[in-house]
Amino acid sequence: MSTTVQEFEVPDAAARAAQHLDAYQQSTEDLVGEKLVLNMGPSHPATHGVLRLVLELDGEIITKADPDVGFLHRGDEKIAENMQYNQFVPYTDRLDYLAPVSNNIAYALAVEKLMGWELPERGKAIRVLACELGRISAHLLGLGAYAMDVGAMTVFLYTFTQRETLYNLSEQLTGARFTTSYTRVGGQTRDIPPGFLDAVAKFCDECLACLDEVDKLLTRNKIFLDRTQGVGTISGEDAIAWGLSGPNLRGSGVDHDLRKAHPYLDYEKYEFDIPVGEHGDSFDRYLVRMEEMRQSVRIIRQAMKDFPGGPINVDDPKQRLPQKEKVLMKMEELIHHFILVTEGLDAPAGEVYFGAENPKGELGFYLCSKGGGVPYRLKIRSPSFVNLSILPKVLPGHLMSDVVAILGSLDFVMGECDR
Repeated sequence: MSTTVQEFEVPDAAARAAQHLDAYQQSTEDLVGEKLVLNMGPSHPATHGVLRLVLELDGEIITKADPDVGFLHRGDEKIAENMQYNQFVPYTDRLDYLAPVSNNIAYALAVEKLMGWELPERGKAIRVLACELGRISAHLLGLGAYAMDVGAMTVFLYTFTQRETLYNLSEQLTGARFTTSYTRVGGQTRDIPPGFLDAVAKFCDECLACLDEVDKLLTRNKIFLDRTQGVGTISGEDAIAWGLSGPNLRGSGVDHDLRKAHPYLDYEKYEFDIPVGEHGDSFDRYLVRMEEMRQSVRIIRQAMKDFPGGPINVDDPKQRLPQKEKVLMKMEELIHHFILVTEGLDAPAGEVYFGAENPKGELGFYLCSKGGGVPYRLKIRSPSFVNLSILPKVLPGHLMSDVVAILGSLDFVMGECDR
């Protein structure tokens, strides 16, 4: 039978001595060394946006860290309560602005859940293409910026070359390179253009070659390993307890991906693996994102192999805008168009929540409707906001220089965090 410390009784004299020692150490703590309170940000290149960190330092060691967010707050959730469902789509572009179409689609899926709609097969396939291209785009920027944060400039040039190709593909599909506003509740604004799938197939080949180059530059680089291995370690239990999601959760060894756990857009039909880390450090989070991009290419190729035909939007004539030529030719269609534009969708009363697996983690929309074309309440579950909440636990004990590596490995966007 093993013996635990609690089974022994501490003598009174020893207990009193321990109490005196504790009291002495507390009274002389300030004499050992004066601590410095330092503001990192909100205007700082390594904080990836307007994030302010209030750091308490004992020499170079961080003893306390308080993230201060909200500098980019725009009141998105309150804005949503004062406009029609489709009018809010451009605002979702500005959340995680590195993957705008993914935000559009997550929001549209939440409203479609409220409406009881399901897209046709071609509409779902287009959204899968858009989501996975957005995931690659966001991870390329996160990876390039992360490498540059810890001193590897060349990787940034490789990843941004591929992002430029993605911008061109986005312009072909949506008409805009960045903030696209491509999605509408019930479908998309337009179908894919001729030659788009061939361009995407070419990009997939180039992207995999680029990832191989980045792999050679970073994965066995001694400087990169020293800056990331064993730095910012988050256990699986802590990751779950603090509500982390996405690559940061999977980097801690937790096998959870909404595309597998709660499939949407027919993700259950695609074969792909969920990469997970072993140690939960900054290096593992890097490896997870590298492999996620390869898995996204795998999903895209499967989607393009048997790309379905047919309509791309929900077939609900009373809730969808009529075709433009009919509006110009028929009075009934003109009246229908006028009512939908001025009053919006006739949504039923109810409450729904939909979470999508975005590049930064679980982007969720909670909608409360009392009927009509405007939501009564909208709440955005921002993955970056939740992921940053673990900083007070992770940063203490690390060197000041490790802050840059840890922040880069978490890969957050302040536009989405502050909403």
